[in-house]
Amino acid sequence: MEINFVRRQFPALEQDFTYMDNAGGSQTLAKVAERISGYLLHHNVQLGASYKVSREAGEKLKYATNGVSKFINASRPEEVVIGPSSSMLLRILSLCISKQWQEGDEVIVTNTDHEANVSPWTDLEEKGIKIKIWKVNPETLELELSQLEKLLSKRTRLVAVTHVSNVLGTINPIKEITEIAHKAGALICVDGVAYAPHRQVNVKELDVDFYVFSWYKTYGPHLAVMFGKYDLLYEMDGINHYFFGKKDVPYKFQPGNFNFELTYSLLGITEYFEEFYREHFRSSKKLDTSEKLAKSFDLIARYEERISTPLLAFLRDNPNIRIIGHPEADKNKRVPTISFVHSRMKSDQIVKKVDEHRIGIRFGDFYAKKIIQDLELAEKNGVVRISLVHYNTTEEIKKLIGVLRTIL
Repeated sequence: MEINFVRRQFPALEQDFTYMDNAGGSQTLAKVAERISGYLLHHNVQLGASYKVSREAGEKLKYATNGVSKFINASRPEEVVIGPSSSMLLRILSLCISKQWQEGDEVIVTNTDHEANVSPWTDLEEKGIKIKIWKVNPETLELELSQLEKLLSKRTRLVAVTHVSNVLGTINPIKEITEIAHKAGALICVDGVAYAPHRQVNVKELDVDFYVFSWYKTYGPHLAVMFGKYDLLYEMDGINHYFFGKKDVPYKFQPGNFNFELTYSLLGITEYFEEFYREHFRSSKKLDTSEKLAKSFDLIARYEERISTPLLAFLRDNPNIRIIGHPEADKNKRVPTISFVHSRMKSDQIVKKVDEHRIGIRFGDFYAKKIIQDLELAEKNGVVRISLVHYNTTEEIKKLIGVLRTIL
């Protein structure tokens, strides 16, 4: 991977600072900022008017959302719902879809998820919905498919699960989980926030019913997207004004509309990955967007595995360190979101010492409170989390290891 090409796209990386809190929020592409500025300066009008600038603005936003649809390989642009955050989109989904459910129906959540994909479902207990918790094996730190099968019943309406835990960094087998859920007659809702920065999101291949992630952790603005299969979105009542009906997909799930300038800026992300492909691959065969992204993200995965290998090796070699997640940098099992605890030091003590070296890492529960509690890590003030993406470098890893060696 041409790391110099990658880093040139992110102006913040020119500062004398090392960003390793990327699971909390990645740095933003220059193209994204340019698109925001361009929209606000030249097309900042309400949509739907007959005058030229409004028509142009509508066309630009349609082009941007079409780009998002291709980016996640949705079947049609109407399957793309734009919102302010993953937490809000999942809350909207729970409010809308639960209108179709009856008292006694069941939802399965996990104890590894960020609360964004837990609380919207557990709050439905007030309506008589039964919640079951799929718990990670405390020894292997994996969600076992056999346990999911035991939890499923004829009353299960939905399985809510994360694609990657934002604490463990583990990649869950979503395609297999989806097949099991569908066989039982249940839908599946996937939180892809911690997955999307590292791997291609291909909703068609996964066959998921709903998939949500945040753009501000995927090199863009503070905005989120929810994919939903069109037939499911069509049948749901929305939360927009009463005069919007079933056919008004996705607008009926976007009260007050989506943010125009931020939505338009998503073009900067799709353009970046198009350029990334052209930079790294030469092919006479014409590929579609999904095929190009598959090749690009495979290269990114291999690069991330390479840069995280020495860090995980360093942590494994320290007898006082417990890695919370897969201890190996296997790209098929994890992303480089790496958490650990120390036998004697609390997590906040470690992070504050690293702060002095202008390296940004973090400690805490990261809103995945249930896994922190169940693993009895709250007394450590949560975990130390180092979260890398493909613009991090081998040199940055060496610097961090050097700093950690003096602290641990």
